[in-house]
Amino acid sequence: MSLIGKRVSEFKVSAYQNGDFTEVSSDSLKNHWSVFFFYPADFTFVCPTELGDLADNYDKFKEINCEIYSVSEDTHFVHKAWADASETIAKIQFPMLADPTGKLARDFEVLIEKDGMALRGSFIVNPEGEIKAYEVHDLGIGRDADELLRKVQAAQFVAQYGDKVCPAKWKPGAETLTPGIDLVGKI
Repeated sequence: MSLIGKRVSEFKVSAYQNGDFTEVSSDSLKNHWSVFFFYPADFTFVCPTELGDLADNYDKFKEINCEIYSVSEDTHFVHKAWADASETIAKIQFPMLADPTGKLARDFEVLIEKDGMALRGSFIVNPEGEIKAYEVHDLGIGRDADELLRKVQAAQFVAQYGDKVCPAKWKPGAETLTPGIDLVGKI
């Protein structure tokens, strides 16, 4: 069953952000777009490459009113220890959510129960708290922040201009399509 259109369940979790412990809840998602970026675990191999890529592109997400929430089953204490130990993780400015009970990972259907880790899931959530796009990867397959940014931009465009759609490889400013009978068989 698809998660498209599903509203994010109410939650409240601890997070590590910019040297401080904080709290993030479902109320934190209001008035902006969100990306939930699940990864298996801190102190691993592919995860820091992905999180570093997101950190390098974080300003681009903020420019389009989108917050990134990275999520693993580690505690906020482990997130801090990882940031203290790794230059790559130390540069992260977005909230690193702690999900040691697996509540968020279960809600987004990415928890590997037997391992207590999440699959690599990227979820784009609109300001109303509804999932608009998502992609789930196996543990060994890393993601690309530029492609994720493009997907957020496409979701925002479609939300703003509901009568238009974004073709493959669409980027802001590129031509879009207006679905209709005149296009059938013409593309």
